[in-house]
Amino acid sequence: MKFSHSYCVQPFDIDEHEHVNNVAYLRWIQDVAVAHWQSAASVELQSRFTWFVVRHEIDYIRRAFLNQTITAETWVGEATRVKCERFTKISRDSEVLVESRSVWCLLDAGTGRPTRMTDELRELFAMS
Repeated sequence: MKFSHSYCVQPFDIDEHEHVNNVAYLRWIQDVAVAHWQSAASVELQSRFTWFVVRHEIDYIRRAFLNQTITAETWVGEATRVKCERFTKISRDSEVLVESRSVWCLLDAGTGRPTRMTDELRELFAMS
């Protein structure tokens, strides 16, 4: 299941080279993942589980500039016992700007410790 959200590039997203700073792309990668979780998971699931990023791999392909609208699209890939990979593509119109792969660890919200992926979560996000 794919999820997307659009953002308008703001002045604080711009770096000294007058284009979007890499940190802004990282923030959008994180924000769209969290929004996906919050839109798909029930309140009960959100109260039981939380996620923690353990790895980001980001390919910066093209630049974006002030006031442009970009769209971040994300989906979940393969999962292990406690981790899953999440992919994100950030684009402007049909031009891909950034592609990323992140690894997220599932945590028990009460203890903050890694916990086993449930069948319900695997089905919800179509994890393989």
